[in-house]
Formats: sequence, structure tokens, C-alpha cells
Amino acid sequence: MERKKIAIVGVGLIGGSLALQLNEKGLAARIVGVEANPEHAARAMELGLVDEMLPLEEAVAQSEVIILAIPVDKMITMLPGVLDKVTSQIVLDAGSTKEQLVNAVAGHPNRGRYVATHPMWGTEYSGPQAAVRHAFENKAVVICNAAESDEDAVAWVMQTYRKIGMHLLEMDAVAHDLHAAYVSHISHITSFALANTVLEKEREDEAIFEMASAGFESTVRLAKSNAAMWVPIFMQNRENVLDVLNEHISQLRKFKSCLEKENYEYLHELIENANKIRRILG
Repeated sequence: MERKKIAIVGVGLIGGSLALQLNEKGLAARIVGVEANPEHAARAMELGLVDEMLPLEEAVAQSEVIILAIPVDKMITMLPGVLDKVTSQIVLDAGSTKEQLVNAVAGHPNRGRYVATHPMWGTEYSGPQAAVRHAFENKAVVICNAAESDEDAVAWVMQTYRKIGMHLLEMDAVAHDLHAAYVSHISHITSFALANTVLEKEREDEAIFEMASAGFESTVRLAKSNAAMWVPIFMQNRENVLDVLNEHISQLRKFKSCLEKENYEYLHELIENANKIRRILG
């Protein structure tokens, strides 16, 4: 597989981790970064994530592949402008929502050069220093609306994701956003809400620190995630997230009702039903 000159727009957790993997697998001849945050730009260079930092227009002109790894609200604004500048380059994104982004470029003359993707990996940390080696191995990546992209662009993107260790899923953008609401977005809202609940009711910081169990930490760790990334995701996927939230609130009410009415038999049933998730998660 021929090595490409690659531009990564947004060299943070996702962009930085992709840079590490693309270099390690020998897929990049050169990686340039585009970064609006000067501190992040300097740190990405210090860490050797990219070979050079360039303004967006120069990075697009000098690269064969452009990867957008920025918050999804900024991506909707940037993607049409990037497509205006490309000729034969491949453009892909790593955003967590897809429908609005795909719609934003639906009629663009260079739409075929764009491949909509969502690598299903992340942590609660952000910035170039959060980049992780081997981050994407044995994880899923969703390719959306592939029929709207040029065959050569899709082929390169799919082959690249396979080379960095990911397994591929294909679906349309509408289905992706619905499923992402259930398996990713609700987890973050639940974690944010749980953190706020504890902070509201438990006034003693020391008690939280001393008594927090591994279970609590694993449940609430996503509450450390960056608001600048997650508010745009919730905005773009608002209807699906509201649908999931309504179901989640309904389930919480069932647990609340069991305790209020001392209906421990039904509480047992609810927990046993939840245990069925083992079949999926192992």
C-alpha cells in the first residue's frame, strides 16, 4: 500500500492517536498538522505527532489525504471549504455524528472525494498529550453513505482502517446517529448527570476521594470529557439523544418505584434482565 502525504486537522486525542498509528503502520510518507490552538500545535510538534504545522489551505494543497478530527460543529463549517480546495485528494472525518455533516455537502461537486467515518474509540482526555498508541486496534469504525463517495477514496479509507487494526461497519448516516445515541452518547450524559448528582449531594471532597470504588470510577470517568466536544454532538444528535434519554428516565423510574413500593421481586427481575447484556459484551 503506497504511503501518502497526510494532513490531520485537529491534532488532539483522535487526530494525534491516528497520527501515531499511521506512522507506526508505515501508511504515511509525511504528516502535517493543522491546529487552531497554538499550545496544542506546539505540544503536537514536541511529541513528534506530526512533521510540520501548516495553515489549512497549505496543508490541503500539499497533501493527498486530509483527515478532519475536530469538534463536529466546526466540522460542518470546515468540510465544504476543504472540498472546495481539493482536486484528487481524499477527505475523511472522524466525527461522532454523521447525518448533518453528510447533508452539509450533499450537493457539493467534490462530494465523491469525501468519506464519512466514525472510528468508535475515545477516552475522557483531550489534547495532543492524550494521544494513545495502538488506540484503534480491535475497535469498530463505521463508514457512512459509502455509495456517495468515489470508489478509490472508499477503498483507500477502508484499507487504511484495516491496516491500523479496525473492523469495518457500513451503514447510512441516519442509522449511525441513532445507534451512536444508544451506545455512546447516552453513556456520556449519564456520566455527566451522575457526577453532578454526587457533587450536589456529597459535600465532602475527601469522602468522595476515599470511598470512591472501582465501580464508581468506571461509571463516572466519562464525566471528565471535554464539553467543547460533547455539547456539539448532543446538539447535532438532539432528537435521537432525547429519545434515548426518555427511555433511560423510564428505566430509572422503574428502579425508583421498586424501592418506593418495596417491590424487591420486580427489582430482582429488572437486574436479571439487565444481566442479558453479558451475551453481547462478554
